[in-house]
Amino acid sequence: METNDLIKALAADAGQPVRPLAPTWRIAAIFAVIVAATVFVATLGPRQDFLTAAQTLRFLFKFVFTLTLAVTAFGVARVLSRPGASLHRMAPPLLAAPLLLASAVLVELLVLPADVWATRLIGSNARLCLTFIPLIGFGPLAIFLTVMRRAAPTNPTLAGAISGLLAGGIAATLYAAHCTDDSPLFVAFWYTLAIAILTLLGTVAGTRVARW
Repeated sequence: METNDLIKALAADAGQPVRPLAPTWRIAAIFAVIVAATVFVATLGPRQDFLTAAQTLRFLFKFVFTLTLAVTAFGVARVLSRPGASLHRMAPPLLAAPLLLASAVLVELLVLPADVWATRLIGSNARLCLTFIPLIGFGPLAIFLTVMRRAAPTNPTLAGAISGLLAGGIAATLYAAHCTDDSPLFVAFWYTLAIAILTLLGTVAGTRVARW
């Protein structure tokens, strides 16, 4: 391409209207939840004693943790999709979910006798957790990476990782409605590991998909 042609092409691009990202992210989040919920209902569905379990703090705390993770990751993902964004100012909100979980684990360790810690941590649904959280979150991850690709993240690898974290938060929220292991010890180990799988997938995919 000659210099004059390049200048004309850049001028033409500059004249195109820029669509705001905020509505795009909101639409993407809605579709991501719909896709994830469809997979969840088709494969697992809520646990049979959902209404009874919903009266216990351990069960409800799972949603406090996963929703906090999803909400904070969503906010960070929106910022990272813009050029020049830095994670330094966005890191504190991302600490909210881990701190909540760490506090719950500490309380669990103080309340329960030491001889049952291992049993609560291992639980009875570890394989199910590691299978279905990534499965439920795969569709949302693809949706968020598509948004990142159409945006302009300065750090595509980090943008992909946060997309995976966001997808993991949504998937874990839905899976929590089925999981009968309500101990924070189980959540801290297996949920975190399952979400980390999606985060890793997002990191690898973001490096290629979200690159300018």
